[in-house]
Amino acid sequence: MSLSPELRARREVLLREHFESENRKDFGATLATFHHPRYELMATGDVYDGPEEVMRYYTESRTAFPDQRNRLLAMHHSDDAIVTEFELYGTHLGNYRGLPPTGRAFVAKMSAVFFFEGERIVCERIYFDANTILRQLGIAHNPLTLRGRLATALNHPVTVGTAFLRQALRRARGGRP
Repeated sequence: MSLSPELRARREVLLREHFESENRKDFGATLATFHHPRYELMATGDVYDGPEEVMRYYTESRTAFPDQRNRLLAMHHSDDAIVTEFELYGTHLGNYRGLPPTGRAFVAKMSAVFFFEGERIVCERIYFDANTILRQLGIAHNPLTLRGRLATALNHPVTVGTAFLRQALRRARGGRP
């Protein structure tokens, strides 16, 4: 089945409303863009399925990041989906999964695949690098810096110690495994 220009245009209008209603925090309008509300956050493995769970996601994320907003950068169409590229912004001003607010802001480029049945969304699958956000919030550190290496060693002593031991044994054997 080939996507008609009319259906493609209607889906694009709906998707723009989806993004804009999230920025307005008009989550009733956001939910109305779905045939069945479902979010899949690939970086964390979280799935929010159904209106109640999706509303819980909105509440949880906007409590932690009350100014959270997005900027749509691009849309790429296929017969049953639209792949988007966007930037997500926010300031960590509330508790998020046990993490107290840092007061720091983040900007992260993301991609989301919006799956459609007919004209309406049935799933939003979001791809992003959680570490990019955590580093900007001051919760994680770049593992290539001295600070990041020290944090990794302190947070994961057995893993790091085992890796150093394996490396030392390999060197002692002349590079053989």
